[in-house]
Order: sequence, then C-alpha cells, then structure tokens
Amino acid sequence: VQLQACGGGLVQAGDFLNLSCVASGRTFSGHVMGWFRQAPGKEREFVSTINWADGRTSYAGAVKGRFTLSRDNAKTTVFLQMSSLKPEDTAVYYCVAASTSRSYDIWGQGTQVTVSS
Repeated sequence: VQLQACGGGLVQAGDFLNLSCVASGRTFSGHVMGWFRQAPGKEREFVSTINWADGRTSYAGAVKGRFTLSRDNAKTTVFLQMSSLKPEDTAVYYCVAASTSRSYDIWGQGTQVTVSS
C-alpha cells in the first residue's frame, strides 16, 4: 500500500484547510489510518487516526474539537478537515497507516501546512 497526501497550503489563523490521503496499491485492510505532524525543531507527533474496522476516530488533545477525520465509503481515502487553525498547527503533515496494532508501518510523503498569525 502506498499513501499519497495532498491539500496543504498557507492560510491565516482562524481559517480552515482540508487534507486528503489516498491509499493505492493493494486494498488496505489494516488497523488504522490517519495523520501525524512535525513542526520545525520538534518531534513528530500524533494528530488523528481512524480505526479501519469500525470507523472510530482518535484525536490529539491539541486538535480535538477543531479537526475532523473521516474516510470515504470505498475505504481508499481519508480526509482531515482542519478548522480554527492556529499558528501552532504549522507543520509538515504525514499520512500514516498501521497494518497491525503494533506500529505505524506505512508512511506517505508529507504535505506542508503553514498558518500565519
């Protein structure tokens, strides 16, 4: 499975932005899919994931209530709707997937999100 992320850009604080991640190759039927991010000078951090079996979502505290993760019915694409963006949301966002519950073993390329104040 390959992951292709897109949708990053430059926005102002308070704006919204949508990211998408398409899974290609063989059909993904693993554990979860979602997003991590890495801000300049900081470690990569968890943002949100969706359980592939039941659709349950998980969010980091910093984005809960502002970001919404969903997937399409064909289970090939996940969407991250980001609203009320803050400058601290500025980061490279990575689409990730976990084939099993043990680790995130599939990573897509990053997409830059920049939020100006």
